[in-house]
Amino acid sequence: MANHRGTSRRKPKRQSLSFEARLRIFCTVAALVFMALCAALLALVHVSAGPMLATLGILLLILLLIFAAFIEEAIRPIQTLANVVAALREEDYSFRARGANRDDSVGQLALEINALADTLQTQRVASLEAVALLRRVIAEMDAPVLAFDQETRLRLLNPAAERVFSLEPAKHLGKTAQELTLTDLLVETSETVLQLEIQRPSPLGVRRPEPSQPARWMIRRGEFRQRGVPHTLVVLSDVSAALREEERLAWRRLIRVIGHEISNSLTPIKSIAGSLRTRILLKSPNGAEPHVDTAPAPPPAIPPAIAVLQRDLQRGLSVIENRAESLNRFVQAYRQLAQLPAPVLKRVPLQPLLERVVSLEIRLEVRLLSAPDVELLADTDQIEQLLINLLRNAVESALSCVEEESEVAPVTEGGAEAPANAIRQGAKRSGPPCRPDVTIKATEEGDLVCIAIEDNGPGLANPENLFVPLYTTKKAGSGVGLALARQIVEAHGGVIELCNKPNHTGCIAEVRIPLA
Repeated sequence: MANHRGTSRRKPKRQSLSFEARLRIFCTVAALVFMALCAALLALVHVSAGPMLATLGILLLILLLIFAAFIEEAIRPIQTLANVVAALREEDYSFRARGANRDDSVGQLALEINALADTLQTQRVASLEAVALLRRVIAEMDAPVLAFDQETRLRLLNPAAERVFSLEPAKHLGKTAQELTLTDLLVETSETVLQLEIQRPSPLGVRRPEPSQPARWMIRRGEFRQRGVPHTLVVLSDVSAALREEERLAWRRLIRVIGHEISNSLTPIKSIAGSLRTRILLKSPNGAEPHVDTAPAPPPAIPPAIAVLQRDLQRGLSVIENRAESLNRFVQAYRQLAQLPAPVLKRVPLQPLLERVVSLEIRLEVRLLSAPDVELLADTDQIEQLLINLLRNAVESALSCVEEESEVAPVTEGGAEAPANAIRQGAKRSGPPCRPDVTIKATEEGDLVCIAIEDNGPGLANPENLFVPLYTTKKAGSGVGLALARQIVEAHGGVIELCNKPNHTGCIAEVRIPLA
């Protein structure tokens, strides 16, 4: 019943007439009223039927022309304004209403619509410029930027993300994060540090099989909407340099404190051990101090137990003294990391620098393959020390293969060891000899120069810990050389990389330094 009453109360929707139809009806009614008045007036003045009809016909024609012109003048401004508003709705801000006048209502409406169009055009241009600026900034950022939709499909990436993740927009846009192996970017907590391994082409024209530079990135995520669809924005910040700087400062503080304490302890230990060892040597077997006699007496017999004790004490004190001296040398070497001065940058010709470094190595003939005629912006002393350390490591690595071959000792049929010449002959017969080879090659890479030092040694056994202070794989190494080398390179605004040669034995050390 209620539904029936509600339905019965609804009034039928009345079809409204258009503005043009109502205007025509108004003009028609006005024309008929005017014609009736004119006919009544002619009848009062006793005009005959013929002249009356002719007069009324002429008046009707005049009225039609007047009303048609009036309708046209009334409709045209409104149509013009409708076209302007339609263009604004389509985001076309080039249309304007002309001939507007503030003295009438339609003119005021036209002026307001023109002002609205100007405002929208200004806002549109500002929005386009802001979007263009944002795109330019994102494109120039070194930080990778990626956007995923609610289905984890990749919708946006900048050139930095293309380089880091080896992505191509034409091929990978629209694929899910799982297909691109980027799920960690959406799963890990925001502001988490991840280690990503970046493939970088070698300046020698060889693609390395292993990642060239593991980097640590901090993930930041945010939410935004595009056309009402929620998206996830992922921004990665390279924090490797900052973390390395913090590690370097921590190592400096640690080395400074430990070095001070160890030096203060080692000096008296070494002095006391040396004094005790000297006194043991000067003591006579019965414990009395030696004295000078006119006739030397025969040395008394030393009991075996005392002789063994004396020998053990001398050996132990000698070991304590030697190890104290070795530890002191290590501490002094580690202090170089904490006391490296800031580089004094100046123009340094590259080719004479490399020739000078090569000439300092006398254990092996190092070949200088190429060096462009350019100048570096560097500290000469520090760069020389850097290249000397790298070259020394390469030569020692190349010579180690010869030492390993010389240690192979063939055994004769009777089980006795063969002489040295037989060892060398046996080694030669077992395979081709290893000829140590070390080369240096310099190439230009934009505003950088890459100095590559190659050797044919056994290569790197543990590349992850190369630049960790106190870590070394050499028997007599101190773990300072490569850490100091990276500190020098980064102080010059460059980078250093070490990797194994692909498909060959040996190592490649690359140093990139800015050009002057």
